[in-house]
Amino acid sequence: MLDKEKIKKDLEKEKSDLLGQLKEIGRYNSDTGEWEAFPEEQDSPESDSNAMADRFEDFESRSSTVNVLTERLQEVEKALKGIKKESFGKCSVCGKEIEIERLRANPAAETCKKHLNKT
Repeated sequence: MLDKEKIKKDLEKEKSDLLGQLKEIGRYNSDTGEWEAFPEEQDSPESDSNAMADRFEDFESRSSTVNVLTERLQEVEKALKGIKKESFGKCSVCGKEIEIERLRANPAAETCKKHLNKT
C-alpha cells in the first residue's frame, strides 16, 4: 500500500538537501526566479592564463551542476504539489499503480517501470 506520508517526508528531505547543495554553489535570483552558479572564491588576483582557465572550467562545472539540481528540485516540488491528488502514485501513461519500489527509489516518479522512458 502506498504510504503518502512517508513519501511526502522523503520528498521534503530531498528538497531540503537539494536547496542546501544549490546554496553551496549558487544563488537564487528573485528577479528571474532561477538559480545561478557563482564562481569559486579566489585567494589572489589572477594574472596567469592557466589559473583563469581553471576558474572558468570550475564555473562551467558549477553551472552544469546547478542545472541538474534545479531540474530535480522542480520534479520534487511538482511531486509535493501532486501528492494530495488521487492520481499520485499512478502511471501518467497507463494509469496503473507505480511500483512501490520505484516510488521508494524516486518519490517523484510519474510512470511505472514499463513506461519509464515514455515521458
